[in-house]
Amino acid sequence: MSKLRLQGFNNLTKTLSFNLYDIRYAATPAQRERYIAYIDEAYNAERLTQILTTVSRIIGANILNIARQDYQPKGASVTLLISEEPVASDRLSNSESPGPLPDAVVCHLDKSHITVHTYPESHPDNGISTFRADIDVSTCGRISPLKALNYLIHSFESDIVIVDYRVRGFTRDITGKKHFIDHPIGSIQNFLSKDTRDRYQMIDVNIYQEHIFHTKMILKDFEPNSYLFGVDKQDVAPHEQAEIERRVRREMTEIFYGENPR
Repeated sequence: MSKLRLQGFNNLTKTLSFNLYDIRYAATPAQRERYIAYIDEAYNAERLTQILTTVSRIIGANILNIARQDYQPKGASVTLLISEEPVASDRLSNSESPGPLPDAVVCHLDKSHITVHTYPESHPDNGISTFRADIDVSTCGRISPLKALNYLIHSFESDIVIVDYRVRGFTRDITGKKHFIDHPIGSIQNFLSKDTRDRYQMIDVNIYQEHIFHTKMILKDFEPNSYLFGVDKQDVAPHEQAEIERRVRREMTEIFYGENPR
């Protein structure tokens, strides 16, 4: 991809946002508690920090500060402040150290960050439990969050993925001409690996003139055993399997289309 010669700093802000959903059927209160405990352990603040640290490395950003928190009774959050260029400061030498940064740095980085928040939940009546992770990768300058797209999808192996990408602001080239986007894009799907495209059914809703791109993804293959938690398919009667599949498919349909079926 050819690069534009810009006049000074690239003022474009690029934001990639994910909603990732994992869905399971846990019939009993004990199974639901174990599922929530499993999710809290698998995606605790420490593990999420590792994932986001890898994201920053993939997109070529420098970590300036990490803030992370596990919540009671469930869930976790992690926020990374990042920059395109290294910042020379003894206070920034240890990227794991929490605490405030100098005001000048915080102000400069108010649009360069990576965040994740998790939301495990379950419903006592229908046995459905879901895990949602919301991730935002927002950068300014030349670095692009799109480079981390496939890594994040594979890190969570979700049943449903909803992705938004938006480019805000403008920058100028050396002739003074404004550029409202600095890279070609027709769809988020253009940046997905082949194995990801093969696994998911996808729908696009794009507003090209506003540089807003939206893609919904849902797994093509439905394997009932992979949605059972705490029990194996062979231990479930055929008529129960059919009812479980109906409930799981309904849950996935409601999330994917954003509405309750009539």
